[in-house]
Amino acid sequence: MSRTGTAQRVTRETDVRVRVDLDGSGNADVSTGVGFFDHMLTLLAHHSLIDLEISARGDLETGSHHTVEDVGITLGQALAHALGDRAGIERYGWSLVPMDECLGQAAIDVSGRPFLVCDVPLPYASIGGFETDLLEEFLRGVANNARVTVHLRMISGTNPHHVIECGFKAFARALRAAVAPNPRVTGIPSTKGSL
Repeated sequence: MSRTGTAQRVTRETDVRVRVDLDGSGNADVSTGVGFFDHMLTLLAHHSLIDLEISARGDLETGSHHTVEDVGITLGQALAHALGDRAGIERYGWSLVPMDECLGQAAIDVSGRPFLVCDVPLPYASIGGFETDLLEEFLRGVANNARVTVHLRMISGTNPHHVIECGFKAFARALRAAVAPNPRVTGIPSTKGSL
């Protein structure tokens, strides 16, 4: 059974199209117009082993906020589509990722209940067109629309580029574990019988 999903979001500010394959090999075909964000989305695909196709056009003359937020929303919708009824998956995933001076921790519950805790202190800066406060906006868009609980915490880290990259990698590794099929899980991974 194919675990692929697509979503599209068109507003007066953005036009975003996303396709995901949960059983991919980490291939990425990403173009958002925001160089650093493209790099992070490519890392997300590579470390989650989820194939990502993302095309986004946005009003970058006002900054990258609308584009990053809407990519998060649309990616979340595509993930929800690919997960279907969420039967037969691990459901929980977590990771602890070191990167130079950074140590990032992520935990995900594919619960059907959206929630985000993003404990990643960052000074405001723009890195390759990506404003540092957009890490949380992106993750909120994914969590709310994929209907997953996400906790991301940076245990240590000082360089904003490294901190965000470490955060994306930790999120990717936790996502990879949470959506993995488990042949021992029959049906919905909840005692309630639904997520």
